[in-house]
Amino acid sequence: MGKCKRHSISANRTDEAAEYLERHSDATEIQDVDMGRLRRKIDARMIPFMFSCYVLQFLDKVMLNYAAVMGLKEDLGLTGNDFSNTATWFFIAYLIAEVPNVYLLQKVPAAKWLGINVTLWGVAAAASAGARDYRGLLVARIFLGIFEATIGPSLMLLSSQCYTRSEQALRFTFWYAGLGVAQIVGGVISFAFQQVHHSFAGWRIMFLVLGCITIAVGLLTMGWMPDTPMKARWLSESEKVALLRHVSVNQTGVWRRAVDVKQIWEAVWDVQLWGLTVATICTSVSSGVVTTYSATLINGFGFTPPQAALLNTPSGLVSIVFTLVVGVGIRRTSHRWAWFICCTIPGILGGALLSFLPKQNTAGVLMGIYLVNAIVATLPILYQWTMANCAGHTKRAVASALVAGSFSVGNIIGPQTFQARDAPEYRPAKIAVLATQAAAAMVAGGLSSYYVWENRRRAKRVEGEEAVLDDAKWAGWTDKENRWFRYVY
Repeated sequence: MGKCKRHSISANRTDEAAEYLERHSDATEIQDVDMGRLRRKIDARMIPFMFSCYVLQFLDKVMLNYAAVMGLKEDLGLTGNDFSNTATWFFIAYLIAEVPNVYLLQKVPAAKWLGINVTLWGVAAAASAGARDYRGLLVARIFLGIFEATIGPSLMLLSSQCYTRSEQALRFTFWYAGLGVAQIVGGVISFAFQQVHHSFAGWRIMFLVLGCITIAVGLLTMGWMPDTPMKARWLSESEKVALLRHVSVNQTGVWRRAVDVKQIWEAVWDVQLWGLTVATICTSVSSGVVTTYSATLINGFGFTPPQAALLNTPSGLVSIVFTLVVGVGIRRTSHRWAWFICCTIPGILGGALLSFLPKQNTAGVLMGIYLVNAIVATLPILYQWTMANCAGHTKRAVASALVAGSFSVGNIIGPQTFQARDAPEYRPAKIAVLATQAAAAMVAGGLSSYYVWENRRRAKRVEGEEAVLDDAKWAGWTDKENRWFRYVY
């Protein structure tokens, strides 16, 4: 038998899940737990909250898109690049808030922190209804960006706690499909509120109603969503133990409150995270365009504002279909890199139609807008890739914030490609969509090559050694420290 080499295990890095398992080592009914039934139980209790939060965070953002064709610009006297700047400052605030999020997600349980922020961004969304000028709207959007910054990192961490790496792909897409649902619902809501003729403008009522709904969902999330599997009141002790043993194969840990500075530096210098960051920025440029300007582009084809709102709804259907297909595909075949590239192909085609077809070809340009939405399905791949390939709780918190922050960078760039001087066709912005999606596909291919190379290198290093898997599961090691860790691609 080959030699068994052990890392030294620091007690203060041991995961809290390991401590829970040690206290409940005498659980006797674990073998009776049906994992399929348990998985469905977790899905039913957690996915609806995740889905609702993600629907609302995108809806609260995309409402600015619809409000633009509902009279917001005229009512607030927005001129020049004021509207683009409003969208941009939302994501600047979002990006800045990711820095304290790294620390807070280490110290405050993710579900509680998520619920608090959902409630507060509901307040900020409702406050947008009271804006009287550019400055008032800008302040409301900045606070919205600060409070929404935790949505991606929190949902990534919560999803990775309860599912194995192969199970995570489909669950990530379940709640991420809320983006497409929000696009459809947003269009219908915008159309409905445009039928309201009142001294209090329809777009103001829309912001107020959605803000109140968001506050209610935030309060429910705080009260009902568990922070970790160990704190799920609706799981029996035997179910908790069975679940923790089930997800231990991830070797990424569940929860540890202590901040490990060494893991922060490891994340900063990790090549794979910079690859994920660049891919996220590239795909998010298109996302920024879709979120902020799709209704404006459609309105520019000669459609009325209510028609533009309804014609934007098929974008949501495209997002949902591609997101779910990707989730099912990865669950069955893995090959995240291939599914990523498959999503960029229709996105590139859509960007080409937008860039090079004449404006008079309304059907072709509309098809281009719809196809660009396929690119949004790449983000749950990047989210799941990040959580599956980063181990160590502090490193995962940093990685999730880094990828979420990269999403902000792309969304900062996206709206700024729409300059007032380029109206009404905005040709440079459309070409930017085309170029960044092509670049994202190339980065995804490079990442997969890196993971294949690294796995082969590790296999050679541990050849002849016996893996210390029990130690590796809960020792708090990072993916770099644990040489038996294998990357998924």
